Amino acid sequence: MNVPIDGRALHPAVRPGVESGADPGADARADWLRRPERSNMFWLRVMTWISLRLGRGFGRLVLRLIAAYFLVFSPAARRVSRAYLRRALARPPTWLDCYRHFLSFASTIHDRVYLVNDRYDLFDVSVVGDDVMTEALARGKGVLLLGAHMGSFEVLRAIGRRHGGLRVVMVMFEENAQKINRTLAAINPKAQPDIIPLGRVDSMLAVRDRLAEGAVVGVLGDRTLGGEPMQAVSFFGEPADVPTGPMRMAAMLKRPVIFMAGLYLGGKRYQIHFERLADFSAVAPNERDARLLEALERYAARLEHHCRQAPYNWFNFHDFWRTRDVPEAHKTR
Repeated sequence: MNVPIDGRALHPAVRPGVESGADPGADARADWLRRPERSNMFWLRVMTWISLRLGRGFGRLVLRLIAAYFLVFSPAARRVSRAYLRRALARPPTWLDCYRHFLSFASTIHDRVYLVNDRYDLFDVSVVGDDVMTEALARGKGVLLLGAHMGSFEVLRAIGRRHGGLRVVMVMFEENAQKINRTLAAINPKAQPDIIPLGRVDSMLAVRDRLAEGAVVGVLGDRTLGGEPMQAVSFFGEPADVPTGPMRMAAMLKRPVIFMAGLYLGGKRYQIHFERLADFSAVAPNERDARLLEALERYAARLEHHCRQAPYNWFNFHDFWRTRDVPEAHKTR
């Protein structure tokens, strides 16, 4: 397979003839990168100690106070939460709705303490579409999953246990990878997450190699570093931009793509969803652009569906529908 050895190959434009250089809307889309990291390693270790020594029930009591604190003292996060919930709930959200939204997010972060320490016995995890995953794994060529900042990715590792120690790899921006490594080290110093950083010259090759080894490779397709091409899709009936890089990567590697979501349903319950999203294994070059567009629109449609079904699971806390004055020449649609 002839794959360009260039990390920028993850972000070419969907349509030919569209400029793939600097994007005037990049600063608006990448504002999440400039926000200060609120996690404090000392307090994270304290919370980990409390959770592992005193139990999940006690830890969740503390969690409710933390969620209430951020509800009151994080006006920016509260504003984007309300903007999203207004769409997902199809009504004006209340303060209780925003609190549930924050508490769900905090709960998935808290549960990571136990999941990283292999305490899967504490949770009730069901799987919808397990046959989709089983069929894909039976091909012996690895599986490429496309998800979003929705629910818990960590709970997905339970699938690795179900399928005999299956290797689960995450592809993410390098700055986020560093944060994840620091966080997991604070939770469990023995934890060694398998992460492929985006933006390096060998990123594409690393993904290809992990897939060839039969691993499950997960990519989140709803955030951007800024600067790479985007595709406008309909999301809750309004235009929203999603990065084209993850789907373009699947097309260049000629791989099928499965949608994934590890939804938190409250208490100790999680529900993992797998759905066939696209298959680029036999797409003619002259059909690739149209198939990419179809795949991105289907991705947005499935994401919207699950947001409506489990509205408090969307954790993309930035202005996803921000109105931007972007010159027409820089749009991909």
